[in-house]
Amino acid sequence: MSEQTPKYHAGAQQTQQSQLALIKKDVVDVVANAIRKYQENGQLQLPPDYSAENALKSAWLALQNTIDKNGKPVLQACDKNSIANALLNMIIQGLTPAKNQCYFVAYGNQLTCMRSYHGTMTLAKRVDDNIEDIFAEVVYEGDTFKYKINRGRKEIIEHAQALENIDSKKIKAAYCVVYYRDGRARTEIMTIDEIKQAWKQSQVKPIDEKGNIRAGTTHEKFTAEMCKRTVINRCCKPIINSSSDNYLFKQAVTRSEEIAAETEVAEEIAANANREFIDVDPLSGNGNGTYNQPTQEEPPQEEAAPPRQEQTLFDQPPF
Repeated sequence: MSEQTPKYHAGAQQTQQSQLALIKKDVVDVVANAIRKYQENGQLQLPPDYSAENALKSAWLALQNTIDKNGKPVLQACDKNSIANALLNMIIQGLTPAKNQCYFVAYGNQLTCMRSYHGTMTLAKRVDDNIEDIFAEVVYEGDTFKYKINRGRKEIIEHAQALENIDSKKIKAAYCVVYYRDGRARTEIMTIDEIKQAWKQSQVKPIDEKGNIRAGTTHEKFTAEMCKRTVINRCCKPIINSSSDNYLFKQAVTRSEEIAAETEVAEEIAANANREFIDVDPLSGNGNGTYNQPTQEEPPQEEAAPPRQEQTLFDQPPF
């Protein structure tokens, strides 16, 4: 028996490698060919500093270590077309998991690529090359925080913070500032009440009837980071949505935004297996190695969600 064990493991490993090679051929290579075709047809323009090939390699390595809620590798659990669409969505947005700009979530047998707030800031800088820097901070009770309004635009004058003030239960506000190379600045400030009001729109329902953050939610565990994410998204969304006329890019961005709330649901309320969600798939695969050209003006379709079996790429929350 002991003599057969090494042969058994070697055979199983060889079988697994063969399966991965087949998936790579049916998915990754097909996506690479689709990207080349989009570029040749002038339908897609990738940033000069972005390598689709490198992004695919990093995503492929990451996916091999990504499992769903049941501990099953997503490359086995998820439909090949959904894997291809997730990778295609990632490339069209010019993102890479190697820089924590995106991560992958499995909804049952459907894989999706989700943009982190790092990815949101990357997109904003990419679509407007006049942006020099973007940052966000949280204001706590006891902080010295001053701003003024000049011709309808908010400007941060001072923010001084002591270490003893940092307490997730004493957050007063959060702000995001986009600095432009020509000296301009775009500032978004949200009070904690405004942030909570935004969170109330989430299907996760992280805010209870009394206006408190529900215990055990991502919003309660990582309150400061979730506040930053909310204000960054509000500040950068109009920049991203108004600065590109590339249809494929807009569709990819829209897809990520529409399923962002569903990611929270999948991560925090996995027990609700029969909840419905909106899943727009403008880049659907035909199952024969080709992709349908997205149809403009096609409204999002609401579909019943499969049982949720999700697991994010990173151990940390998807900020």
